[in-house]
Amino acid sequence: MRHLIALLACSFVTTAASANDAPASEAAKAAAVKTITDSVKPKPVSSPIAGKQMLAPSAPAGAAPATRSKEEQAEVDLSAKIAARLAEMRANQAARVAAAAKARRAAAAAAAARAEAPPATFKAHGNHWSYEGETGPANWGKINADWTRCGTGSRQSPIDIRDGMKVDLEQISFDYKPSSFNVVDNGHTVQVTVSGGNYLTVQGRMYELMQFHFHRPSEERINGKGFEMVVHLVHKDAEGKLAVLAILLERGKPQNTIQTVWNNLPLEKHEVMAPSIVLDPLELLPQRRDYYTYMGSLTTPPCSEGVLWLVMKEPQQASAAQMALFSRLYPLNARPIQGSSGRMIKESN
Repeated sequence: MRHLIALLACSFVTTAASANDAPASEAAKAAAVKTITDSVKPKPVSSPIAGKQMLAPSAPAGAAPATRSKEEQAEVDLSAKIAARLAEMRANQAARVAAAAKARRAAAAAAAARAEAPPATFKAHGNHWSYEGETGPANWGKINADWTRCGTGSRQSPIDIRDGMKVDLEQISFDYKPSSFNVVDNGHTVQVTVSGGNYLTVQGRMYELMQFHFHRPSEERINGKGFEMVVHLVHKDAEGKLAVLAILLERGKPQNTIQTVWNNLPLEKHEVMAPSIVLDPLELLPQRRDYYTYMGSLTTPPCSEGVLWLVMKEPQQASAAQMALFSRLYPLNARPIQGSSGRMIKESN
């Protein structure tokens, strides 16, 4: 019976260690077995004779068979309980292992799903842009989702106009006249809006002048050469297609139309000045009307492509004082040169 109890205790120690997923050391097991073995050894009793210790007297011989029978039955019952308890502990341990494995598989599946999922897209809706820093030309395409062409377009403006194909280009027909106008400093340039009725015709299409504005330095280059300023006259046809006429400015004599604009500058940005006088856009044009032409884009956000560009070959003059006045407002408001991407450029003979 004592040996069975010792065996049972050893089984519990081993099973408990397995249930906790941490194997017990051999020294710990040996210590546990020694403790249990010592506890079931016959204990000595003191004898009054000469102070000696003697083993406890055994049961009477006549009672030995009955006692052994009871002990055997008790051992059988205890063995059955031990087996049932061990089976229950093993089942619990197996369930815990299975649950842990299931949790690991679920975590791995979730991680794989996150890795395969497409990244969340952020749609930008900013509207502030400038010519330098974080909101400068290099980042225009990231500020607003509708401005992506600024960063990804293949027909962007301005370009360095070189190696043009010299052909007999048709003359541009101008139908400009003195018109009422208003002036605004929109935070990016000085812009002049003219009343309706001013047109140019080229390539069989008629475009109406909507507004003109200024850049410093010139955005266009001609065979690598830049100019101090440029005027862009923006036109639109009946289908909404755009044509931009670029007039390069170099230092020389004062220009009357430009002086009229400067005379009517508003005192505050975004304030609109509407003079009671008229302005004649025709005075902005140089005497010689030869030009370069290519397909490009707007040079400011949203950088829309499909714009017909007409760049006059002969520069127009403006005085040093007129240019200095604009430079006080906008010392730099020009987009950098964009790649030509193999575009065809034509020029007048």
